[in-house]
Amino acid sequence: MAKVVAMTGNTAAYTGAALCRPDLIAAYPITPQSSVVEGLAGMVYNGKLNSNFVQVESEHSAMSVVQGAAAAGGRVFTATSAQGLALMYEPYFRMSTLRIPMVMAIATREMTSPETIWSGQQDAMSVREAGWIQMFCESNQEILDMMIQGYRIAEDERVSLPVNICYDGFYSSHLIEGLEVPSQAEVDAFLPAYKGYTYLDPSHPQALDPLTPGELMMKYRKNHLDAMEAALDVIDKVDAKFAAAFGRSYGGCIEEYRTEDAEVVLVTVGGMSGTGKDAVDAAREKGIKAGLIKLRFVRPFPAKRLAKALQDKKAFAVVDRSVSFGWSRGPMYMETKAAIADAEQKYASFSAIGGLGGADLSFEHMLGCIEKLEAAKNEPGEKETVWLMND
Repeated sequence: MAKVVAMTGNTAAYTGAALCRPDLIAAYPITPQSSVVEGLAGMVYNGKLNSNFVQVESEHSAMSVVQGAAAAGGRVFTATSAQGLALMYEPYFRMSTLRIPMVMAIATREMTSPETIWSGQQDAMSVREAGWIQMFCESNQEILDMMIQGYRIAEDERVSLPVNICYDGFYSSHLIEGLEVPSQAEVDAFLPAYKGYTYLDPSHPQALDPLTPGELMMKYRKNHLDAMEAALDVIDKVDAKFAAAFGRSYGGCIEEYRTEDAEVVLVTVGGMSGTGKDAVDAAREKGIKAGLIKLRFVRPFPAKRLAKALQDKKAFAVVDRSVSFGWSRGPMYMETKAAIADAEQKYASFSAIGGLGGADLSFEHMLGCIEKLEAAKNEPGEKETVWLMND
């Protein structure tokens, strides 16, 4: 039976990871992720988790160690943030393109420089073209649950790709919420023991990842993208199976909130979604037909589901907690625009950017975006980017 426990997002992350029985954990600390691997170290030391724990000298080494263990057939886990993610980029990219499944937590934060350790989503968004599946959590309950779902998705033979479970640094990683923790027996019933392909076997030596000619590379990349496309269906089905087992559904690739009759819609990513839902409720009380779509997965990007959810709406805004340096708009706004590029209808829309460097994304910001949409809903076209800053 599940028990209700108050815990931080980082505690939820390592509790969920431990319930998945990883064979090996590689650990290197970086704020605001550090207590994830510290918590797992304590569980291994105290005999509460039967896992090999490797304390490495850098994040590059952390990803290299889990890569080797996963290639030998193990279920593995690590976690990182920001500069740590940047340092491990070489083996991080290699992990996905070798098609080796695993789960890694990212407690998201801004990238230096200017010097900062505070919350933002720039780190995870900056590596979204590295071939990993990426999902963003709204609550601590979702963090724990997605650790469990993450392995089920990654290890599906139609997918066989690594998964990032991303959540807002400090806002989620260090703040406490009450949540249900399933029993080990319940997780074991949902997530079978891993029987992955063993690439590295001393009894059958072989070269892993030899020099690859272009024609073969083309096939590898196509297969990788086909697996990403297949993952969209797997994600939705795993969510349904999780709901049947644990009584909680997150909607799969996206979550829709009060969108059935909505005319104006906020599109959100991660922890800001709860504030956005409160703003939708307040707007409804004012007579504004508002709704919200939470982008739970940004890779693979759920373009078809998002386009369907926006169908027949009049206006939308995408709230990004990161920037796209090639545009004066947020990255998820640009991807949303691409998803509806073939739609016959015309929308009023704008990109909203806020919450950078730990700045708050407030209720007033979200409600203000909804009110701007309401005022513009009958004037199709792209509006000026809105920077959500306090005066």
